Amino acid sequence: MRAIYPGSFDPLTLGHLDIIERAAKIFDEVLILISENTEKSARISLDQRIRLIEEACKSMSNIKTSSNSGLTVAYAKEHGYDCLIRGMRAASDFEGELELSQINHALSDGLETVFLMTDPKHSFIRASRVWELLKYDGDISLMVPENVALYINTNYR
Repeated sequence: MRAIYPGSFDPLTLGHLDIIERAAKIFDEVLILISENTEKSARISLDQRIRLIEEACKSMSNIKTSSNSGLTVAYAKEHGYDCLIRGMRAASDFEGELELSQINHALSDGLETVFLMTDPKHSFIRASRVWELLKYDGDISLMVPENVALYINTNYR
């Protein structure tokens, strides 16, 4: 079974990586699909986000990366994926994720969504908080993989 884990991953966080590692144990293939979010402007270029994800996931042979500017559900249908993975940090994420999964299911004629809860030690992490912490010269190493911290600290401090 093949699954897509969509997101902006700007930047990839330890919460994202936790979901990726667990999904890699469940599915034959997991595609990390970097979605262009028109409501947000990315700080890290698309190509660089792909490189950072590939480096962080290099020990997992069933992880692939790609990008998409359209509907994730259309991408999944076009490329023959069976499932979407959605990570959740807390119960407060559930209502919006449930609604999105129902829309995707209706649009795709049956695409399933699997919800994975992030490890509680990562439940406070949001990509936006990484940038906020960086703004105040805080230590981001507890929030992002080592390669991502190195990249951000080198290029954004």
